Parts: sequence; C-alpha cells; structure tokens
Amino acid sequence: MRALSAAVLAPVAVGAVIAGDQFLLVLLAVAVALLSIEWAVMSAPRTPIRIATAVAVAILAALFMGYFNHFRLAWLVGAACAAVVALVARGTSERPADAAFGVLYIGAPCLALLWLRARDPDVLLPPWTLLLFAVTWAADSLAFLIGSLLKGPKLWPRFSPNKTWSGFAGGLLGGVAAAVGLNHLLPTGLSIPGAALVGLAGGLATMGGDLLESMLKRRFGVKDSGDLIPGHGGLLDRVDGLMFAVLAVAALRLIDLVRLGL
Repeated sequence: MRALSAAVLAPVAVGAVIAGDQFLLVLLAVAVALLSIEWAVMSAPRTPIRIATAVAVAILAALFMGYFNHFRLAWLVGAACAAVVALVARGTSERPADAAFGVLYIGAPCLALLWLRARDPDVLLPPWTLLLFAVTWAADSLAFLIGSLLKGPKLWPRFSPNKTWSGFAGGLLGGVAAAVGLNHLLPTGLSIPGAALVGLAGGLATMGGDLLESMLKRRFGVKDSGDLIPGHGGLLDRVDGLMFAVLAVAALRLIDLVRLGL
C-alpha cells in the first residue's frame, strides 16, 4: 500500500512541477488545506475547523505573495500571519504556540518549493526541483528498505521505535546516489562532489523531518496525522521528510546562486 500510494502521488507532484508555477500553486493550495486540517485535528482538537482555517489562510497569503515573485515580502507576511493565528488560537482557548508553529511548519516548505521552482521559470524539467524529489524519495525508500532488511540498533527509540541506524545509513546512501545519478541527466550545474553534498544534505533533512514529525505525534498523542493515504496515514505522514528536505535543498540552491553571482 505504501508503494501504491507513492505511485499515485509522485507523478502528480512531478507533473505539477513540470507544468509550471500555476499548476504547482494549485497543488500547494490543495496540500495546504489538507495539511492544515491534519495539523488542527492533532494540535487543536477542541476547535479544529477554526484553527485549520486560520492556518490555511495565513499560509495561502504568503504563497500568493511568492507566486508574484515577492518572496522576501512573503516570508514577512508568513511570520506576521503566524502571530495572528496565535491570537486566534488564544481566543478559542487552544494552544497559541502550536497554532503559530503550524503556520511555519507547513508554510515554510511550501514557500521554499515555490521559490525553488521559480528559479527555473523557462525550463521544462527544472533540475533542482526534480533533484529534490529524487533525493527525498530515494532517501525515504532506501531507509525503509534497508532498515527493514538489516534492522539492528534503534536510532531514537523514545520517539520512533521502528527506525534503525542501518535505515539511517541506507537513507543517506540513497540520497547521495540519487543526486549523483540525476546530476548526469539534468543540467544542475553541479560537480559530482557538489551533487553528493546536495544528496547528503537532502537525505539528512528527509530523515530529520521524519523524526520531527514522530516527536510531534508523540506530543499530541496520536499514531498518525490522519487516514487520507492508504498504508501511510495522513498527508503529513507522507511529506514530512520532503518538508525538511526542500528547506535544505533550497538553502543550497541559494548558496549556489550567490556563488554564481545571480
């Protein structure tokens, strides 16, 4: 079921990225709505509709600013909206910090993905965005596969009892291999060591995002963020690694652009 779910979601994500900014914005808007609902149900069970609405509106406001290429302003809008959402949560007797964190936790990766795609506006196959997907999916898949086969010592049993050090090593290997392999097929402008660095950073971020979500679910006392995706729980359970990986890859892309003087 995990494989079937990925087989459906992966082409949708890649298709939206290839189709252009408009389609990616629509996909992100749908994802924001679903993720906001899952976040609100976990973090604000007494008033989930109000918190989900506030979180989604806040993130969408920042995304629309980014869509029109006002990314610096979009980050400021996102931060300001997080404070407003905290006030909304306080008024509904929910936890303000959790509500505000939801805006940043969901919004920052969405904005980073939109920014990453916008760096290659006239390219049918945006190399860095596709590199992000390849690294994330390879790291996640290899971590699951190798961890299931080799098992061994637990990585962090307090928060995620199923993750192992062997899976962690497999995830890093998968991320690096995917980045180096795809670097030969797409014009990323990276050397082999540079591509390996992107793969390593993306792989680490993928597994870090997975662990963070496990910590958050333990904090909120839930097993899964939802039941939207068969075999995988909620949407947040599926994209937790990607949400962190996009921040790492976007940061490296920014460094690369500064290096090139662009």
